[in-house]
Amino acid sequence: MDSVDEALAAIKNPQRTCLQRIVAVARDAAPEAVAGTSYGMPVLKVDGKPLIGFTVSARHLSVHPFSPAVIDRLRATLDGFALSKGTVRFTPEHTLPDEAVRELVLARRAEIRGTA
Repeated sequence: MDSVDEALAAIKNPQRTCLQRIVAVARDAAPEAVAGTSYGMPVLKVDGKPLIGFTVSARHLSVHPFSPAVIDRLRATLDGFALSKGTVRFTPEHTLPDEAVRELVLARRAEIRGTA
């Protein structure tokens, strides 16, 4: 079990199920990504750089693409979700659509590789 799977196993449902789906979509979009940690959170990394991470708080879940530019570029896709500089906040009841996760991952990977 890798660090992302270990972190997911420690989360209670329904948050765990929601984040497992998001991680599965991210891994599908970037199959070369490897599990790790960054800024104290579980992440998937590409080329040694954080691609996408996640956190759980009392009132919401967060996905972190580690890029204000990616958030800005996908602002229309993320309409209806709470956004900040490098974070998308949501709940299991109002979760990120698979396509939005995929777009976040692909945009961040392109940014990491300089092809954005």
